Amino acid sequence: MSTKDYLEKDYYAVLGVPKSATADDIKKAYRKLARQYHPDANQGSTETEAKFKEVSEAYDVLSDGKRRKEYDEARTLFGSGLGGYAGAPGASRGGFPFDLGDLFGGTGQQGAGDRIGDIFGGLFNRGGGASRTTGTTRARRGQDVESEVTLSFTEAVEGATVSLRLTSSSACTACAGTGAKAGTTPRVCPTCEGTGAASRNLGNFAFSEPCRDCKGRGLLVDDPCPVCEGSGRGKSTRTIQARIPAGVGDGQRIRLKGKGAPGENGGPAGDLYVQIHVKPHAVFGRSGENLTITVPVTFTEAALGAEIKVPILKGMPVTLRIPEGTPNGRTFRVRGRGVPRKDGTKGDLLATVEVLVPQRLDDKARGALEDFRDATAGGDPRAELIQQARSE
Repeated sequence: MSTKDYLEKDYYAVLGVPKSATADDIKKAYRKLARQYHPDANQGSTETEAKFKEVSEAYDVLSDGKRRKEYDEARTLFGSGLGGYAGAPGASRGGFPFDLGDLFGGTGQQGAGDRIGDIFGGLFNRGGGASRTTGTTRARRGQDVESEVTLSFTEAVEGATVSLRLTSSSACTACAGTGAKAGTTPRVCPTCEGTGAASRNLGNFAFSEPCRDCKGRGLLVDDPCPVCEGSGRGKSTRTIQARIPAGVGDGQRIRLKGKGAPGENGGPAGDLYVQIHVKPHAVFGRSGENLTITVPVTFTEAALGAEIKVPILKGMPVTLRIPEGTPNGRTFRVRGRGVPRKDGTKGDLLATVEVLVPQRLDDKARGALEDFRDATAGGDPRAELIQQARSE
């Protein structure tokens, strides 16, 4: 992707959020759009697949505080695109009476040129600016890799180490990443003199972009490797052990820094993005940082009060005191028995009681209930309800 393309993309518009959106607003917008355009939900649709990639690209930048700041600075500097700078030098529209390629070179004293170079180096290479020295091959950051993993409910709450089989682009093993046939070596690109960047004339100024002859590599291959056809890259499959942090939720997308594809020519590795799927539990549910459970109690336990045993996710059950006169559906809080938080504390267990109504009664139990009915006979408990309904 060229610098021009990057600056003209409005990632806020892609996610449908304002520039002032908070991190939570951006996350919510991404999750909604990711579910809508995910390839699994739109089998065979190239249009939704492209939209999903566009949404993911926008989220990758805006969810990272540092990269979002760099992106905002770059768009502010260039007026949210290149079109606003096409005027004549010195014009009120903001035209530049100089070659912008000089800014990106960073060859002068520390100032605007170096600052812009730092911004674009962080945006486009995510690992700092590439070397501009003649004859030096540019370092490249490895590709980001996406994967999915399905966890049990308990693994999601407590965290787990999982094995992930990843397929990504890496250096060709036949030519060690040079792209040249065994016994030969690539030569420095005469067009860009090995920098991998060339200046393109856009009218009143020139713009730096990857060299078209060497495609940004800084090297040309006269006798290409038959395995990778001169690209220097090949498909690599590897298995890694990834630690999924405690407390992840279903549908969450986590980033594992440096676990993506290896870099090229000393560049940093890319990142691994893992989409989390969580299997439901037969007993427990989840509400944010709290676990939920429905606990059956008898009529007498609810009416007279009782101490009951309540299971927790792992470990021995805890004792919960039910006061007399507890209504059906009342929720009790067992502190510290929920989902782990980032600060090391835990949420709570929310236990909701469900009063059981006996399905069969023997003569003794029926007689006892009839005695209870006679002893508590009084006014109609629904009289006030009926009166309120009539008054509306």
